[in-house]
Amino acid sequence: MSTPAISVRDLCFSWSIEEPLILSSCGFDVPRGEFWMLLGANGSGKSTLLKLLAGLIPLQSGKLEIQQPVGFVFQNPDHQLVMPTVGADVAFGLVADKLSPPEVHQRVEEALTAVNLLELQRRPIYALSGGQKQRIAIAGAIARHCPVLIFDEPTALLDPDTQIELVAQVQNLVHNRGITALWVTHRLEELDYCDGAFLLEQGRIVDRGDPRRLKEKIQLTVSS
Repeated sequence: MSTPAISVRDLCFSWSIEEPLILSSCGFDVPRGEFWMLLGANGSGKSTLLKLLAGLIPLQSGKLEIQQPVGFVFQNPDHQLVMPTVGADVAFGLVADKLSPPEVHQRVEEALTAVNLLELQRRPIYALSGGQKQRIAIAGAIARHCPVLIFDEPTALLDPDTQIELVAQVQNLVHNRGITALWVTHRLEELDYCDGAFLLEQGRIVDRGDPRRLKEKIQLTVSS
């Protein structure tokens, strides 16, 4: 059995010693090359967990192993798209790699092709739709050859048709390119596209596995 792309053990976190734990003995594994989703009510600790996985806040307690580099896709893509045009923004993340101009050009074209937006390479960022912006954020991670992508409710600001288009696009990327993805969502219909799911309650994983079973479980809880 291969090493998981994401492995979390006994993760605990609190913003201060006076406050209750946001994450409490949280643990789970995400297999390499699979698409998993994370479910949980507001306040269950999802956003804090993602920030720890992405290295945006320091680890306090427990063990965390994750393939690097990690690509993080925010709920609002305007928070991470910083350059004036599509091609320039995808290339921006490659600056630290000190690649030659032809190598950068190849990486950018490869990444935009993967998200079906190569024809928009010269398009200004402000002229893109919300769904296109999210796909550009994903392309930036692909260009950096990130083996793991983490999504913080990326469909929250999108219309229903674009929501399904984006989740299907990520499903295809995972299966065709061997990327591992962890996707936070409140939308149960998105579970139809993933390989597995976790349920987070009060800072710990309380259920995991078949997304169809978890979907039915949550639907029964809501309807009862």
